[in-house]
Amino acid sequence: MERYAGPCRSVLYIPGSKPRAFAKARELPVDAIIFDLEDAVTPDEKVSARGLLAETLRSDDYGNRLRIVRINSFDTDWGVDDLSTIAAAGPDAILLPKVNGAADIEALAAMMDKVPAAQNTKIWAMMETPMGVLNALEIAQAPRMEGFVLGTNDLAKDLRCEGRAAMVTSLQLCLLAARAVGLICVDGVYNAFKDEDGLRAECAEGRDMGFDGKTLIHPAQVAIANAAFGPTDADTDLARRQIEAFKRAEADGQGVAVLDGKIVENLHVETAQRILAQSEAIAQLEG
Repeated sequence: MERYAGPCRSVLYIPGSKPRAFAKARELPVDAIIFDLEDAVTPDEKVSARGLLAETLRSDDYGNRLRIVRINSFDTDWGVDDLSTIAAAGPDAILLPKVNGAADIEALAAMMDKVPAAQNTKIWAMMETPMGVLNALEIAQAPRMEGFVLGTNDLAKDLRCEGRAAMVTSLQLCLLAARAVGLICVDGVYNAFKDEDGLRAECAEGRDMGFDGKTLIHPAQVAIANAAFGPTDADTDLARRQIEAFKRAEADGQGVAVLDGKIVENLHVETAQRILAQSEAIAQLEG
């Protein structure tokens, strides 16, 4: 099953019970949408929300945006029915909360295998428990897996910690597992949605750590995340020049090139090619 290769700079949560939010999301420059049936929907709206969302997924066009649905966990009264209703609507991915190990993903995949409309639907895992973080590699290797979403609020609660610095080990363990297997890995939310400087700083930190993008709780956060996790014009210009310089060096029988006073090796070329591919994918998404 082929994995998604497009950008995931901005991944916006929207409530699975709000038709106005569904409509607005179609106009936002987000790379992916998480339609949330878990935390964003009250217990008395759970049943109606899943039906409404399933119909929306069948009828509405979200372009090239990834359509991810976070269902309720299977230890609740709603999880199994969420899956049967939503999987039949054929979203791009199901996001399972509170994943603790590969067995959770294997059980979900087995249920999805029985739904013809979900043949191409991938699985994403909420990495938000200490056990899940410790089992990150086995989760990443489970069937249908395509991405990790860091649930930093729940993780901080379970770790009884304060601040991002206290979660660096957890974030890096998830990133290591995702990169080892080739999964997408997106950072947790920034709660103070009116604090643009704080969001910009946390996005920069997440980008430098290696995350593909950031989960967001408000449309006002989208532009900052897109800018932080997307290549700049300078990035793409350098990437092109690195590739060209390396090709010239190879033509001259050299294994390395020198550009702007710096060595360019094959590993730099691989990074440059990834940057150009991301730039092209973003242009296609926005075009």
